[in-house]
Amino acid sequence: MPSPETSPSTGPRGTVALSRRHAAMLLGASLVWPFGLSQAADEAGGQTTDLATARLVDAQLAPAQFALDLGRLPDTPLAAYVAAITATLQRHVARTDLTLAVRVLRAHHLQAYAFPAGSIGVSRGMLLALRDESELAALIALQAAHAEQGRVNLPPGARDARQAVVTQAVAASQASAWSPPLGLDGRLGTSTLLPVRSASQARESDQRALQMLADAGYPAQALPTLLQRLIELRRQQPGLLAAFDLGEPALEIRVGVARQVAEQRHGATRTRSVRRERWLAATDNLLLGQTAVADAQTAEQAMLRQEWPFALERLQTALAQQPRDHALLMRTGQCLQAMGRLREARGHVAAAREVDPDEPLACKLGATLALAQRDPAHAWLELEAHDRLLPGDPAVVFLKGVALEALGQAAKAAEHYRAYLGYTTQGQAAQYAVSHLKLLGR
Repeated sequence: MPSPETSPSTGPRGTVALSRRHAAMLLGASLVWPFGLSQAADEAGGQTTDLATARLVDAQLAPAQFALDLGRLPDTPLAAYVAAITATLQRHVARTDLTLAVRVLRAHHLQAYAFPAGSIGVSRGMLLALRDESELAALIALQAAHAEQGRVNLPPGARDARQAVVTQAVAASQASAWSPPLGLDGRLGTSTLLPVRSASQARESDQRALQMLADAGYPAQALPTLLQRLIELRRQQPGLLAAFDLGEPALEIRVGVARQVAEQRHGATRTRSVRRERWLAATDNLLLGQTAVADAQTAEQAMLRQEWPFALERLQTALAQQPRDHALLMRTGQCLQAMGRLREARGHVAAAREVDPDEPLACKLGATLALAQRDPAHAWLELEAHDRLLPGDPAVVFLKGVALEALGQAAKAAEHYRAYLGYTTQGQAAQYAVSHLKLLGR
């Protein structure tokens, strides 16, 4: 017979209330995804480079990763400035079928990545680490060079891109449904969705980025300067660059080679302007929030160490400076969630949803909080909103099953559990689905 710790209990009007253990597991449900996932593609099963594959991976995985990085930063002048630099570099991309699209994201850690059809994400934490326009151009050129290669790493067992997309989405769902608490592996910002590459591929991208910079009117030396600064920042605060390092291996070796090539092949570009004045003018609003971002970075690293009270204090300090910052509200909600202060957590997530109703991660966090507080009706509404904004997340299929079961809709709950098991039979969520199908007699 199931124990009270693991079995659901019957609530009012035949509804099913979550057990204490599974309610606690829900506290980790939306904490882990943005923070500490292992990189499934580290042991890639193969590669493919065809255009159809690149576009499929880009269309399916890039929106989900952008959501994990808390969505687009609402700074229209900055976005226009980045788009103008991107357009300049676009003219020097070798592949005519590749269209670059750079999105500045709210994430506080230092990150930049490119999906194989040209979708590029750059965090505001990374932008705040730059010093001038030439370094931003170098960062975008490097990501453009990665995308230009068009390579897609296939996870172990994946025969083609479509299966790879499913495999990576399921890996993310296993970590964002019921899973261990945040930060067990100590990596900030990593996810199974992020592209990875070998050191040789990265060195190839460096050569192309140097050429793009030179052709676009920037000093090629901006790339080794950028790489050297990131190495120095990693020595000071390694946690902030953990995710970037996975996609940009062997920086110490690459920076020396890039510096040498920049001098030998593109030495004449050294005297070109780095365009610092344009950079300062375009990033004025971003720089106003620099102190709040630094507080958030400290808080997120404390969250990885499970130092919740200290993390909360830093987040509250940041929120006092930027009270309507969506990312800060979300992180504060997650911190309060981990501390068991669910009512306050729900208030912060609701505020984040009000600031930006189009970001799906807040819907998922709101749903898990509602389920933990025995409010399955509200959880269902949040999960429906998530599906409208970002369809196809296996974790949402599972969580909908939990909500439906708690609402007493056994047949529909069973359908969702079976659908989730069609994605995967591994992980805590799958185990829960199997056991509850038996409990429901389905």
